[in-house]
Amino acid sequence: MTRLAMLDDVAADRSTRRAETRPRTWSGGGDEPTLIDVFTAIHHVQLAMPAGREDEARAFFVGALGMGEVAKPPVLAARGGAWFRGGGVELHLGVEEPFAPARKAHPGLVVDDIEEAARRVGQDVEWDTDFPGFRRFYAHDPFGNRLEFLQPLRRCGEPATG
Repeated sequence: MTRLAMLDDVAADRSTRRAETRPRTWSGGGDEPTLIDVFTAIHHVQLAMPAGREDEARAFFVGALGMGEVAKPPVLAARGGAWFRGGGVELHLGVEEPFAPARKAHPGLVVDDIEEAARRVGQDVEWDTDFPGFRRFYAHDPFGNRLEFLQPLRRCGEPATG
């Protein structure tokens, strides 16, 4: 089973369990659910890119990071840009004119091997030690959008080591 199929199964299971165990009082305190009661996952994160540079996006997200390209629906493909998926993450790059890269806003991408991720991005990276429990660095896509890569210092359920 693919990782994406497993995530779909997990989301379906959560939805079923939530419906079966839904409390009578919602987190908002009223009789109606708030959005926090119905969120299940983030489907994708969108970043902007300049028009006509899809090949550069593919070279980075597919070639360097190893993601797969996702076919855009025809009506959206006509707008330009590209979509990528890998490791349970989906990134959409949409054409924006005039283009300005996201220098502060960014996706945080969890990886199993931070050193390999730093090698694969193919650029100088900015290491940051200010987030306890993680090793992390910042890099940029070909258009200057900020990307954060994080590796937990220990996996969930593992005891902390001294």
